Amino acid sequence: MLKQHLQLKLGQKLAPQQIQLMKLIQLHTLEFEEELERELEENPALEIVKEDSKEDDFSSLEDAYQDEGTDSIQTDFDVNEYIYDDEPSYKTASSNYSPDDEEFDNESLLTEGQSLYDYLLEQIHLVNISEEDEKIAEYVIGNLDTDGYLRREIKAIVDDLAFSQGIYTTREKVEDILENYIQKLDPPGVGARGLQECLLLQIEKKVSSDKAVSLAANILRHQFDALTNKHYNKIIQKYDIEEDDLKDALEEISKLSPKVGGNFDTQTITINQEIIPDFVIQVKDGVVIPMLNSKNAPTLRVSEEYKDILTTYSHDKNSSEHKQAALFIKQKLDAAKWYIDAINQRQNTLLQTITAIVKFQKDYFITGDEKSLKPMILKDVADITGFDISTISRVVKSKYADTPNGIVYLKDLFSDSLTNDDGEEVSTKEIKTHLQEVIGKENKRKPLTDDALVVILKEQGYNIARRTIAKYREQLNIPVARLRKEL
Repeated sequence: MLKQHLQLKLGQKLAPQQIQLMKLIQLHTLEFEEELERELEENPALEIVKEDSKEDDFSSLEDAYQDEGTDSIQTDFDVNEYIYDDEPSYKTASSNYSPDDEEFDNESLLTEGQSLYDYLLEQIHLVNISEEDEKIAEYVIGNLDTDGYLRREIKAIVDDLAFSQGIYTTREKVEDILENYIQKLDPPGVGARGLQECLLLQIEKKVSSDKAVSLAANILRHQFDALTNKHYNKIIQKYDIEEDDLKDALEEISKLSPKVGGNFDTQTITINQEIIPDFVIQVKDGVVIPMLNSKNAPTLRVSEEYKDILTTYSHDKNSSEHKQAALFIKQKLDAAKWYIDAINQRQNTLLQTITAIVKFQKDYFITGDEKSLKPMILKDVADITGFDISTISRVVKSKYADTPNGIVYLKDLFSDSLTNDDGEEVSTKEIKTHLQEVIGKENKRKPLTDDALVVILKEQGYNIARRTIAKYREQLNIPVARLRKEL
């Protein structure tokens, strides 16, 4: 039996424009530049203002939102359906960008070079092997990671060769090519299946009768577990050697590289791309000045040519084709206008957020001392700016600031608080800094245990539990006392 009834529902939905704005906000400088280029390609009604046609700069970011007029294009169509407001040129760049933005030119950071893969292929093509073995070698090289290791199982490579390359071979054959050809290539250690093999391949290339080199090779081959666990006494007893002999061998091992593929340009380019700062912070006469790096945000405007085309098409109300064309152009013009507004909002949001952060952490930006960092969470910045916590989170995500004390990852400025013995709230960042200093000054022959660190920090006024010390130590990538031991 059918029944009718009324039901009230309260819901909230984000408009597509709002979703796009949130995506724009969380993009860092390079991603934003790519997004801008994509939008310019897809929407011909959006264009960049050339240097010689720019209007006078706005005196402040807020001026970018002021309209000089909203004269409408006169048409014979229904006003609500086809009218497009003739907006003035919008600007996405504010006057508070850094004068040093020229330093962050993307092209200057990208250097063309040879990848590890290409470097190894060049060498393997000079080796006198059969055509099939060369194809197998090429495929194995293609499976090496950026550090030069072969992380995949040989059996999986054999299966892939059969299914994707039509090459039927055996595990023994692939291992033979790996060990007798690929692992003989430069750089030494390439093609290793683990750290021990990588170091052994390097030490074996050192043709030397030197006692330290021979001992180092022996330790890597037979006492690797004792070495990694720093059981030095066990190694000394095993080989019946003096402590100085072990020191010499360890010095030879320290010269070896655990990541032989890490010096190639592909990795360097990635690193450089990720640390282009989104903000520039300057300190002048004790005043901290936050600015946006606006190098990749050119001045945009709505195309005057497309406005004229819309006017032309809109006068012919009897042609359905012209009517459809006018509707299409109207949609592109609306999209361009909205996109410019979205970029203005993005710039404004970023500026307000970095201004709030600078206000909160003024002492840190002036001194550069991490101990002066105040406890700060996302909510603190949200309260100052009036933005939602999720918006602040998007702003600081993957963003960097160029400060007088170097490049700073914005997320590193946020930390929880703990109360010291004086009843003052201190940042966990400050405690970690103290922890690093204590460990840095310890006697490496007898490193401090976590229990000893608890006692020392308590004497400094930080009453912290042992498991908290362990957590902070792990976050700082500091190993346990046993692994910090040195001879």
